[in-house]
Amino acid sequence: MKAAIRVRQSLRRTALVALKTVGAFHLVRGSSWRRQRLLILCYHGVSVEDEHAWRPALFISPEQLERRLEILQKGKYAVLPLAEGLERLRRNDLPPNSVAITFDDGEYGFYRQAYPRLRKFGFPPTVYVTTYYSALRLPVFRLICSYMLWKVRDTNAFDLREVGVPEPVALTSPETRQKAADQIVQWADAQNITGVQKDGIAARLAELLKIDYQTLVGKRILQLIHAEEVKELAEGGVDFQLHTHRHRSPLNEELFRKEIRDNRAQIAQTIPGIRTHFCYPSGAYRPEFLNWLRAEGVVSATTCDTGFATAQSNPLLLPRFVDTTGRSEIEFESWLNGIGHFLSLRRRARPVYVPE
Repeated sequence: MKAAIRVRQSLRRTALVALKTVGAFHLVRGSSWRRQRLLILCYHGVSVEDEHAWRPALFISPEQLERRLEILQKGKYAVLPLAEGLERLRRNDLPPNSVAITFDDGEYGFYRQAYPRLRKFGFPPTVYVTTYYSALRLPVFRLICSYMLWKVRDTNAFDLREVGVPEPVALTSPETRQKAADQIVQWADAQNITGVQKDGIAARLAELLKIDYQTLVGKRILQLIHAEEVKELAEGGVDFQLHTHRHRSPLNEELFRKEIRDNRAQIAQTIPGIRTHFCYPSGAYRPEFLNWLRAEGVVSATTCDTGFATAQSNPLLLPRFVDTTGRSEIEFESWLNGIGHFLSLRRRARPVYVPE
């Protein structure tokens, strides 16, 4: 399966090089078709250290992000604030080759790695921030457990019964690590404990794995930005929008809407303004969510579906281009100019993660 994927990726890149050589990139870029579309870029985490090696579909390195921004600058793409881009899309008033840049979750790596680079290039980002772990000021539990299991992937079997893994486990494959991480999270969830208590489990897991947990906590790996950092970034031009309080989408209307209200209220404690733009946690949505969002005054919602936003797009089901470590530069460029649209079937991306 992996070999087949690599072959398809190689063939795709070869095709893109050929299309660029014959001028197709330039042709589509300058078309009225492209001018009528807004490409919303989606990023999740930017690595503080090596997170992109652990989860390449979730994190990219700061160096790779900077190369993306260089492509935007050299290509003279019109990078707009999301709200402005959506309004101009509605009015059929977009400048040529319009792009908006969004970041999901509000991880610390955005503050430390992404924001200085965005400021260097003068690009305005939107951050969909989830607020529970921002206020808690601790690592996201399910992520830090998975990350630590990955850190010891080349070692012998561990006895992790104390943290919910029923049998000794060797952590040498992605499958065994994922299974162990799921068992730890399920065991913790079954106890109906607080986030602070879950962090105690993470600290004990670190002891069992012989990892210095306090060093990880001190580096802010897999933590979210704090309120004072949100305020600093907002004063620097970052637009913060809604992503639910606990990064989850309950199937009960009242609980779903409470997630929006709690998220909005938490942000309002730090920065002024009305938040009316939303991003579905993990890109997962259901038809009933749309009316619930409207009832909460939400005017736009982005997904992880791949594609361009147009004036005909449902504003509560906006597609984006999810950029990851595995995307080549020519594939990235092909979506900026529009060729990528014609070479890809639109499909929903798999959920990235759902922290509790």
